[in-house]
Amino acid sequence: MQELDPAILEKANVWLQGNYDADVKQQVQKLIDDKAYTELTDSFYKDLEFGTGGLRGLMGPGSNRINKYTIGAATQGLANYLKKTYPGEKIKVAIAHDSRNNSDVLGAITADVFSANDIHVYFFKALRPTPELSFAVRHLGCKSGVMLTASHNPKEYNGYKAYGEDGGQFVAPHDKAVMDEVAAIASVDDVKFTRNDANIELIGEEIDQLYLDLITALSVSPEAIKRQKDLKIVYTPLHGTGVTLVPKALAQFGFENVTVLESQATPDGNFPTVVYPNPEEKEALNLAMEKAKEIDADLVMATDPDADRVGIAVKNDKGEVVLLNGNQVASQLINYLLSAWEEKGKFTGKEYIVKTIVTSYLIDAIAKDKGVECYNTLTGFKYIGELMTKFEGEKTFIGGGEESYGYLIGDIVRDKDAVVSAAFIAEMTAFYKDKGSSLFEALIDTYLKYGFYKETLISITKKGKTGAEEIKAMMEQYRTNPPATLGGSKVIALKDYELRKETDLTSNTVTPIDLPKSDVLQFITEDGSIISARPSGTEPKIKFYCSVNTKLASKEAFHETEKQLDEKLKTIMTDLGV
Repeated sequence: MQELDPAILEKANVWLQGNYDADVKQQVQKLIDDKAYTELTDSFYKDLEFGTGGLRGLMGPGSNRINKYTIGAATQGLANYLKKTYPGEKIKVAIAHDSRNNSDVLGAITADVFSANDIHVYFFKALRPTPELSFAVRHLGCKSGVMLTASHNPKEYNGYKAYGEDGGQFVAPHDKAVMDEVAAIASVDDVKFTRNDANIELIGEEIDQLYLDLITALSVSPEAIKRQKDLKIVYTPLHGTGVTLVPKALAQFGFENVTVLESQATPDGNFPTVVYPNPEEKEALNLAMEKAKEIDADLVMATDPDADRVGIAVKNDKGEVVLLNGNQVASQLINYLLSAWEEKGKFTGKEYIVKTIVTSYLIDAIAKDKGVECYNTLTGFKYIGELMTKFEGEKTFIGGGEESYGYLIGDIVRDKDAVVSAAFIAEMTAFYKDKGSSLFEALIDTYLKYGFYKETLISITKKGKTGAEEIKAMMEQYRTNPPATLGGSKVIALKDYELRKETDLTSNTVTPIDLPKSDVLQFITEDGSIISARPSGTEPKIKFYCSVNTKLASKEAFHETEKQLDEKLKTIMTDLGV
């Protein structure tokens, strides 16, 4: 029979004897009485880490769970950081929450703690998308912001995203400074939970309209939209916050034939019609795709619960409704934006785009052809936001994105934005339809011009303490014994972003990598394939990203070439032991 580690029991006893609510104590006592030692261990074996993006975890009692006390400690630590960083200033913060269970309650607790620390809180009075929170931080002159969300995670999860004064998630050295302050909260008694109503101001529709007007002003092809205003669009918010702004944005851009999927339109933290509220999952778009077939729609879009990511489906060359992956959508958005800017003569020579190191290198090829600078950052949109802040006033950010369905057009916010992305995906579809092409046909044209790039992502989940140890061991094995060949092609370079060095495996020469440290390994093969291994920063997963490419000889060769690339992707993953 499993024994309970005495250190775990000691931590649980702190909660039983400390200044915690009676119902929380009751839940902890029940775990002990029921001898639920695995759950008890996972709830208390460590403190839920305030990482570079904030907190994310399962909801429940315990130091390694999302609850009133871990959220309170995070907010108190952030408040302490803000007061030390901006001494003598009247500090303002903005807070929003998504549709998840308890997000509204946790948002109110966050507001309580900030207000108790004499910080002025702009609190969205109802659920709102993450990008609008980022916008509000910038627009209202806040020093920080907090979004209560666990993004696309299952319903048992919640989280806390923390933002700096530029509207982006904290980056070095501020991220470390905030983490240190949160870690310094030694006891629940250090947290000020008593709300000060005088410091809390409710906000809502007035911010919505400002944001919508600014993104509408970014439109590059309004005349194409006018001609294609009846473009048939099916949209689903997957029971999330997207319903508050995406239909309004599409209407303001000029689209008049938008069907919001009724069965998924009501915000609901139980996400009753999907297994995962994640637009990366095919199953999440099934109902919307059925509706699209029924009404013969041109475009299907689905946003995740906090509406920072969007997945899409379109009709292929056979008239079937098919999903496009995040790399395809990012590539097409960038190709559309740069083509439309070029057509309108908008280039000044100061424009740039940004993507992450695990996002399709087709984007780099497009940007090079158009004479626009393309920057590659580490995974995480905060790095894209950091570059945008760095170049503000010097260069013009056109757009950017990452393969995990997160994109941004324009510089109004500093995080991925499914609202502006949905509007521009619709605009892009109208632009190509206006030229007699579908979005799918335009994608094939892109491959014909720049090469056929195909990517895949495999995620392996390893839960709890043992899972974290397994993931660490896998990365160590890849580091010390990199594969010699992948997919029949020799591995010629290893990029280790943790050690910040690139090793040419043919000459054994090492060059530095000019990016922050990150636990990512990249294998580059002789034939141009790029394979990346990265433990997730927000979930108990290790992710493998694989990109292969070849020349596409003709439109007719598309399906056969795709089949060959898919086979190659499978072979590479088998070679990796995945």
